[in-house]
Amino acid sequence: MVVASDTMVDTLHQTLASCSKSIESGDYSKSDESITELVIFLNSISDSLVAEQRENEDPEKIAVEILTHIHQYMASPAVKQEVIDALAFELPKAVARFACVSTKCLEVAEDLVYWFVERCSPRDMLSILCEAIGSPSELFTVPRYFIPLLGGLMKVLVLIQRRHYQQVKSAVPVILNVLKTMCSTSDDEDTDHEKLFHKATGIAYSIRSICVNLKGEDKNKLRALLGLYVLQIMALLSFGMTSDILKCLPLVVEFSDFLQHCELSYVGLITGCEVDTISKLVVEDDSKDGMDCFSQAKLGAALAVIWGYKASEVAAAAKADLPVVIKELQGNWARRCDAIGMLKYIFSCANLPWELKQHGIRFLLRVMDGIISHSYDDHVDYSMYMPTLYTSLQAVEMVIMYASDSPLRKDAFSAFKKVLADIPTSVRFDVLTALIKNSDSSSMIGILLDCVKEEMRMGRIERSSSADAVLNSKVSQSTGFWNPSVLELVEVVLRPPKGGPPSLPESSDAVLSALNLYRFILIAESSGNSNSTGILSKDKLQKAYNEWLLPLRTLVTGTMAESQEDYDNLACDTICALNPVELVLYRCIELVEEKLKHL
Repeated sequence: MVVASDTMVDTLHQTLASCSKSIESGDYSKSDESITELVIFLNSISDSLVAEQRENEDPEKIAVEILTHIHQYMASPAVKQEVIDALAFELPKAVARFACVSTKCLEVAEDLVYWFVERCSPRDMLSILCEAIGSPSELFTVPRYFIPLLGGLMKVLVLIQRRHYQQVKSAVPVILNVLKTMCSTSDDEDTDHEKLFHKATGIAYSIRSICVNLKGEDKNKLRALLGLYVLQIMALLSFGMTSDILKCLPLVVEFSDFLQHCELSYVGLITGCEVDTISKLVVEDDSKDGMDCFSQAKLGAALAVIWGYKASEVAAAAKADLPVVIKELQGNWARRCDAIGMLKYIFSCANLPWELKQHGIRFLLRVMDGIISHSYDDHVDYSMYMPTLYTSLQAVEMVIMYASDSPLRKDAFSAFKKVLADIPTSVRFDVLTALIKNSDSSSMIGILLDCVKEEMRMGRIERSSSADAVLNSKVSQSTGFWNPSVLELVEVVLRPPKGGPPSLPESSDAVLSALNLYRFILIAESSGNSNSTGILSKDKLQKAYNEWLLPLRTLVTGTMAESQEDYDNLACDTICALNPVELVLYRCIELVEEKLKHL
């Protein structure tokens, strides 16, 4: 049954009057009952309007009429402040639901929320709005519901008179959690998400205006909180409006303008040191309740710099000089390592547009290409940087493997090699070993093993060209890549830890690279009259022959025989993949047999 608009208005006035009467009389039980009745009544209307259950009626007209009558009633001089205060605990949330009906309803609902902010206690309204934002019903988990409430927060924050930092700190997680939720439901055709971020910008301005009037520790802590807020939103903004990155640009420019106020520099952001500093200020009491909302602040910090690299107006807003920042990274290995560690958040973020990852790779290449010399301090323990370098190169691997754009994959691989070359030799082998042993991609393992072989080849050339070749070979061959551990990398592929020979043809790329590496080491050690890897010892040769090569030969010949019998497209692909494996495998077997004959 469809209720007529006049009937709804009459019921609304009666319910409001009942609430006023019970509140003024001091009958708390009756007033709670009346307010609950009012909320149920309003929610039933907003539910039906948003669900479009009212046929032959104009939902926008009904919603606007209801909101207008509420506003007129509440603004009446006859309504006492105690009534307004009591109804303020429930009406903003109920009113926000009507904003979901249309753009016009959003504007009317927003005005009504603002009216409550102006008439009621700021501290009460802060709690009321945060509660409303944090507990929407499923049907109303859409941007339009939150926009008037966030607008109310924007206004109420500047009205608070005491305990500014604590009050803002309680509100920020609520705001950021809503933005995060809305980013996951972003619609390419929906402009409401953009409005939502504009409200978030307004809240940032409110927090900044509070900072201006504070002094001492509270000012520093609130400024740090604003910094984390801005960085988190920078991340959410970058992957929350993926349909058109250019739509993000004006908002990114606005948020970049806050960085200088928060005393955040591009060097401090891209190395992460300033992010750590402000994080410690905000969570110094070891109470991390609600601080999970800043989980992507480091991603936001890296993106803030990459946005500046992408668009000059962003860097100008942040008052940053990018050439100076890049030069600083090029001249300092530790800072460069920290920057690579921050960029990994961009490369590993699944929700981020590939365009931003591309700019991240280009920025990294720009830094690496300008390095004049790779100088290291003998007194520094570079192994402490290994976790950062390992996870960073893993993130670059993800771009190499999953980018659909061929030039981006090539740039990512170029960046990978340049970062690898920038790692001290004492750590480089360990990083590559960790990458190989923890990769589940045959193609990537193959690429990494080829990198190991290239490192060994270059090391051999350097030793050969040394003025003191004999001394150099004694020292260098026992360090770096020419050591017994390199054979473990071959074994990981040819005799996997789980047992048995490798899976073919799935692992053909890795197997081929492992065989090529083994052949290279065997020939190099034989021709150089050295045995720094231990490959020429009898037990090592027998182990390789009996445990790696012969079982692999049985597998390869059997798989190829089966494929030749089937002779379909899949069988042809298998034969093509295994032909080079078979060729190198038999050469390795010949070399080992030849060596064993002379032992």
